[in-house]
Amino acid sequence: MTHRPGRVATHRRERLVRDWELASVPAGSLSDPSQLADTGPHAWVAAQRPGTVAAALRDAGTWSLDHPPRRFDADDWWYRTHFTAPESDDGDEVVLGFDGLATLADVWLNGELLLSSENMFVAHEHEVRSRLRSGRNELVMRFRSLDAALAAKRPRPAWRAPMIEHQQLRWLRTTVLGRTPGWSPPAAAVGPWRDVWIETRSLVDVSHLRMHASVNGTEGVVQVGASIAAHAGQRIDAVVLEVERNGQSYRTLLSREAGTQFAGSLSIDAPALWWPHTHGEPALYGARLSVSLAGRNDPVTVDLGRIGFRTIEADTSQGRFAIRVNGVPVFCRGACWTPLDPVSFSSDRESYTQAIAQVRGAGMNMLRVGGTMVYEDDAFHDACDEQGMLVWQELMFANMDYPTEPAFLASVETEVRQQLGRLQSRPSLAVVCGNSEVEQQAAMWGATRERWAPALFHEHVPSWVRETLPLTAYWPSSAHGGAFPYQGDAGTTSYYGVGAYLRPQDDARRSDLSFATECLAFAHLPDASTITRMPGGESLRVTHPGWKSRTPRDLGAGWDFEDVRDHYLAELFKLDPSRLRYADHGRYLELGRVATGEVMAAAFKEWRRAGSRCGGALVWFLHDLWAGAGWGLLDDQGQPKAAMHILGRVLQPVSLAFTDEGGNGLYLHAVNEQAAPVAASLSIAAYNESAALVGHASQPIALDARSTRGLPVAGFFDGFLDLSAAYRFGPPPAQVVVASLLDKDAKLLAQDFHFPAGFSAQREDDVGLSAAITHRSDEGIELTIHTERLAQHVCVEWPGYAAADNHFHLAPRGARTLLLRGPASGAAHRGSLRALNSRRSISIEDSR
Repeated sequence: MTHRPGRVATHRRERLVRDWELASVPAGSLSDPSQLADTGPHAWVAAQRPGTVAAALRDAGTWSLDHPPRRFDADDWWYRTHFTAPESDDGDEVVLGFDGLATLADVWLNGELLLSSENMFVAHEHEVRSRLRSGRNELVMRFRSLDAALAAKRPRPAWRAPMIEHQQLRWLRTTVLGRTPGWSPPAAAVGPWRDVWIETRSLVDVSHLRMHASVNGTEGVVQVGASIAAHAGQRIDAVVLEVERNGQSYRTLLSREAGTQFAGSLSIDAPALWWPHTHGEPALYGARLSVSLAGRNDPVTVDLGRIGFRTIEADTSQGRFAIRVNGVPVFCRGACWTPLDPVSFSSDRESYTQAIAQVRGAGMNMLRVGGTMVYEDDAFHDACDEQGMLVWQELMFANMDYPTEPAFLASVETEVRQQLGRLQSRPSLAVVCGNSEVEQQAAMWGATRERWAPALFHEHVPSWVRETLPLTAYWPSSAHGGAFPYQGDAGTTSYYGVGAYLRPQDDARRSDLSFATECLAFAHLPDASTITRMPGGESLRVTHPGWKSRTPRDLGAGWDFEDVRDHYLAELFKLDPSRLRYADHGRYLELGRVATGEVMAAAFKEWRRAGSRCGGALVWFLHDLWAGAGWGLLDDQGQPKAAMHILGRVLQPVSLAFTDEGGNGLYLHAVNEQAAPVAASLSIAAYNESAALVGHASQPIALDARSTRGLPVAGFFDGFLDLSAAYRFGPPPAQVVVASLLDKDAKLLAQDFHFPAGFSAQREDDVGLSAAITHRSDEGIELTIHTERLAQHVCVEWPGYAAADNHFHLAPRGARTLLLRGPASGAAHRGSLRALNSRRSISIEDSR
C-alpha cells in the first residue's frame, strides 16, 4: 500500500526489491540475527522480491498450490537483504518503511532491533539516518510461528466460528484467508506482504492529513487539515490548496493554526458530481497542496490524489437498508472481492484496472472487500474511483468472538485509523462495515442476545470511523438488523435461501430481501481450459478426490456446494444429476455450467423488478482463489464462467427482465438507470416448438432516467395467450417468449427470454447454427452467428480469444454479432460453436 494521502514531491522513495533471501527454522529456535550463521547457506532460498513465504517459494519453483499442502504457520521464517544507504543532504530525514508484516514480526537493522509488530494490517515507519552505515546495510526480519502463538492458553470464546480452523486466531490480527480449510487455498500469509521501502525526505514533512470532499447544496466543499513541518533551515511562507479538473483550477490559502497545523476549505460552485457508472459519470478532480518556502522560487507540491464530489447515504428507514447516491436510490449489485493473487496478495496497477473494467462491463456497480480478506492496495481503490465502482469496505474481522483487552484494542485502533486514513475522500467508498458475520455467528452458535452486539463494533470502532471518515456511513456487521442478524427482510444479511438452504427459487421474492452483503453461493463449474490446469488435467471428473479437494464446503458439514448446484440443476432441467454424471459427464458439465447462472439471474430479476423493495445484493465470490469449481463468477485467472455471462446480462443499467406472475400473467420489467431518458422500440415475440411465430407485438416506449417500469405482457396482444402457462388449458402456446429493446437505429439495447414450460435438457439434431467472420481488427474478430431455430445458451470456444459475451440465447431466425477479443499469444486458427439444445457443433476457421 502506498499511503495515498500526502505524497511529497521532494521525497525520494525506493522500494527494497532486490537481493532478498529467506529461510525457515523450528519455532523459537533462534532469537536474534547473530544466530543465523548456524543455519548454514543451504537453508536460504533466494527471493525475487519481498513478499509472502508462499509467493517466494512459488517464484523459486519449490512450492505451488498444486503441491502437497505446507503449513507455513508452523515454523519461524527469517528474511534478510542488504542495501546501500541513499544519498541525502544535511537536514534530510531517511525513513525505513514497512507497509505490512504478517504477522508476529521482529525487524533488525544492522544487528539492532528496530521494531516488533503483532498486527498484519499496521504499517510502520522509522527514521534511520543515524543507524545507517555508509556502505552495506543489513536488514533482517523474523516472522514467528503462529502455531506456537496459538498454543498459548487463553480464555475460550463465547461462540464457535466453524469456518475457522483454530478458534484462538481471534487474538491475532491477521487474515483468515489461507487458514480456512474448505474454501481458501492452504497459503497462509507469512512475511512482508506489502512493500518495504526507504525514503529520503527533504525540506518538509507532512503528517496527520485530514481531507474530506462533500456537497453542500449546489457547492462542492473540500476541507483539508495537516501537520506540515519545515526541516531545519527552512521556513514555510504559505500553503495553498489547489483542486483541478479539465484545465479549470480552484485555489485557496490554508490558515496556519497552532504550531505546524494548517487547515482550510475550498468551495466550488456546481461541481461535476461523481456517480457510480450505472447512473452517470464518475467525475474526478485532482487535489494537491503547494508549500511555499522562504527563499525558494518553486513550491513543494504534495499530491493528495483524486477526489470526487458526491453524497452517499445509507437509508435505514422502516428497518431496511439501501444506498442513495446524490439523493438517488441505487440498486447495488456486484460481488464479494477476492485478491487477484491469493498467494502474494499483490498485483500491479494494470491488473486492477482490467479487473474493475471487467466487473463494470458485467453491469456490477459495487464490490465488497469482506472481513475474511485483506485491505486492498491503493491501486484497487484508484480503479474503483476512476470507473465508478462503489466499495463496501469491511474491517478485517470475521465470525469470531474478538477480545477487548487494552493491548488488543490499542492495536486495532491503530489499524483502523491507518487503513481508513488511506480512504479519505475516496468517492467510491460507500460504507465502512465493522466485520463479516460476527453477529450472525454469535446468534447461530448459541450466544445470548446481549453478546450479538460486541462493544468493539458498536462503540469503539464507530467512534474511530466518525473521527477519521465523518461523512461515511458505518454499519456494524455484514449481517445486521431485524429480530435476528440473518433475517432477510431487515437490515443486511447473508442470503442463502436460494443456494445453500435449498429453498425453492421463488424464495428470492418471498424473502422480501432488504440487502444481501453476500448471496447465491454455488460451486460454479469452470470451462474446459480451467479444468486442464487442475491436478489431474482435462480427464478429471467431479467425483475425483483432486476435484473435491477444491470444492468449497463448510467445515464439518455433510455436504458441499456441488450438492447445492446439483439440487438446482435437477430442479431446472428435471433430471437426476448423479445418473447424468456417470452416463454423460460432458453433458453434466454443460448443463451444470449454465444452471447456476440461470438460478442467479432469476433471483436478480426478482430483486430488480418494479415493486421490489430490495436495495442490493452482492454475490459470493467474484474470483476463484484457485483453479476449480469454486464460488467465483470468474476463474482463478479472471476468465468469466458461464454464470458470469448469464448474470451480467441481467445486471446492465439498461435491461429487460421477465417475471412469471402466475395467474396475473407474464410481466416485463424495463430498467433505465442512466442519467438520460431512453426512447426506444419494445418488441415481444412468441415462438412455438416448430419455430413458428405465434404472437408478435411492437410499440414505442419511453423510459425516464433512473426508472423501472413493470409492463403486463398480455397488454401487448389483442387476444389472450397464456404465456405464463398458469391456466393449463393445454400445452403452453409458446416454447419461448423474447423481448427486445431497440434504439432508433435498431441497435439492440437489451433483451430477455422466457420459457413458459421451463428449461429442457433435450437436444435436437440441428438447430441450424452458422457463423462467419465479418470483421478483423487489432482488437480481435467480429463473429456473426445465425440460427434457424431457437438456440439456447450458445457458446463460442476459441483458444486464445475471449468472447465479449457467451452462453446467450438466439431466437428463431435470429442473428448476433459478437466480438472475440485477442488474439493472445499462441491463439488457434479454429474455434467451435454450439448450442445447449443442439447435438451438432459448428467449426469456425480463421483463414488469414
